Amino acid sequence: MYRTEPVDCYHSEFLPRPHGHRLYLEQSGNPQGIPVLMCHGGPGGGCSPFQRTLFDPQQYRIVLFDQRGCGQSTPFASLEHNTTQDLVDDIEAIRQHLGINRWVVAGGSWGSTLALAYAEQYPQHCLGLILRGIFLGRPEDIDWLYRPGGGASQLFPDYFADFVAPVAGKKGLDILVAYQLLLQHADASICLHAAQAWSLWEARVATLLPNTAMRDGATEPDSALPLARIENHYFLHHCFLRPDQLMAELGRVQHLPCYIVHGRYDIVCKLENAWTLHQAWPDSVLTIVANAGHSASETGISRALYDASLQLAIRLREAP
Repeated sequence: MYRTEPVDCYHSEFLPRPHGHRLYLEQSGNPQGIPVLMCHGGPGGGCSPFQRTLFDPQQYRIVLFDQRGCGQSTPFASLEHNTTQDLVDDIEAIRQHLGINRWVVAGGSWGSTLALAYAEQYPQHCLGLILRGIFLGRPEDIDWLYRPGGGASQLFPDYFADFVAPVAGKKGLDILVAYQLLLQHADASICLHAAQAWSLWEARVATLLPNTAMRDGATEPDSALPLARIENHYFLHHCFLRPDQLMAELGRVQHLPCYIVHGRYDIVCKLENAWTLHQAWPDSVLTIVANAGHSASETGISRALYDASLQLAIRLREAP
């Protein structure tokens, strides 16, 4: 049964990393439980206390962290030395810092991308994966959400019109390139206005039903700036992944248990992503939530993730 009560953090700290980065790191749940690392979305979204509730705190030692440049990690909204490999290296540094031998790696949206990238590089340190709102980092996945005619723009043409409005004067430029000029502009007000439009577009399509609180929160400078700047940076660089890297390296992790949760009406990350991953990973368990979109905060998604954590805990206890 999914619990809605808050889960308290019992330890938090900052982990220094190369090139002046400092990562916010916290632990909650049972210090003697199954270690699980939760990778937040974005990139640039930051972790939240809500993510602690996606795991049984009696059975799991829950590790959350803010990826480079977002949340409480510093420098704020920094793009320097901020690549997928840097984040994978950060995760491995966290594992070593906490003295964990093997852990469950979980993640939602971009977090599913990062979790897969880490697991494929360090399968020997993984007990299993719990993934939500699959994003495979392919060109078609980026096109789907951000480019005209990609898919999401056809389902929400009115919201997409608001998204492209800030770059309407930059005709002839790819929309991501045009946004880069605004998000990295020397004028802070121009940067913020673009970041708010970018973040609002995502928030508007992230849930099956409108979520006013999510939309209001998306335009707060502390959340909009890192999300938009870092996402734009990653997506312009093809997520710093080789073509089809995650699927090509899947054989390195297919021996691990994997639970996949995806909303049927996910507009941010289309269901095809999860279906493709599941078809290539026959032993994975796919749950398609019938009445949900993309956000983990939707009831069906959060319950399915919590149930997946319970099922995985049973499998790990019963493993020889």
